[in-house]
Amino acid sequence: MKKRLPPLNWLRSFEASARHLNFTQAAAELSLTQAAISQQVKGLECQLGVNLFKRLPRGLELTEAGQAYMPVIHESIERLIAATDELFGMGRVRRLIIRVNLVFFTTWLAPRLARFRARHPEISLQFTSNIWRDEQGKEADMEIRYGKGNWPGLKSIRLSRDELFPVCSPTLLDGLSPPDSPEALTEHTLLHVIGYEEGWGYWLKQTGFQHLDASQGMQFDTLITAMEMAALGHGLALGRTSLVAEMLASGRLVAPFEQRINSSESFYLTCPTHQYMHPNAEAFWAWLIEEAEAENDHLHPASGA
Repeated sequence: MKKRLPPLNWLRSFEASARHLNFTQAAAELSLTQAAISQQVKGLECQLGVNLFKRLPRGLELTEAGQAYMPVIHESIERLIAATDELFGMGRVRRLIIRVNLVFFTTWLAPRLARFRARHPEISLQFTSNIWRDEQGKEADMEIRYGKGNWPGLKSIRLSRDELFPVCSPTLLDGLSPPDSPEALTEHTLLHVIGYEEGWGYWLKQTGFQHLDASQGMQFDTLITAMEMAALGHGLALGRTSLVAEMLASGRLVAPFEQRINSSESFYLTCPTHQYMHPNAEAFWAWLIEEAEAENDHLHPASGA
């Protein structure tokens, strides 16, 4: 018997409403009225014979049926969009959009990009910093973010396995030499980065120097700023292995202490769990993981038998 497929506009209204959990926001996205969205979702529910949403006083909540249906509909719509753009895009080049942590891009990704471009010269790339929201509302194909990898609704792959340790200029400003023991940190400026759980207080506690005052110094909202200030001799910053390797190799930074601790926070490659991944995105995703594995093998070689 021939199966009756619900109208596409009903499915689009359901998918947008499920993402926003709000009929009004879904209506704004699809350039429809809130009443039209509500009516189309109701029509879909009547045809399917189940409720997809719980109507609450302050919004919507997906029922079990809605939660099961949403990933299938979302992926189908994304595939339709991608296929339509590829087949009928009037020759336009699809740009791959990557939202990325600024310090990771500057110190880790940018020096490696030539290898990807040599392998895939046909892929057009666009990078945007994740300290800003996307002003045009376009979803990125993927994002590189810092944390512990547990973001609801996101698939994440760990890119870095870092140790945390102080770094500074070989010669600090005012003719001071780098300290030879953490006990001397009180005589130097500490460079703090807002938003990192594993800051100076954490490092001092983990290495047994919690009696030292970790509150003094300067604060910054990005790690790249703190690292540059450290390289210029303004104080000591906490470096992460994957980010300071090149600056240590070039001599711009030195690591004056032996004490290092493993960082539980890392850089992760992420994308929405049920997002359709364009072949260009798949190529960049696979290349980035390949580069990260090679870097981790170099920085943390397996011990011999």
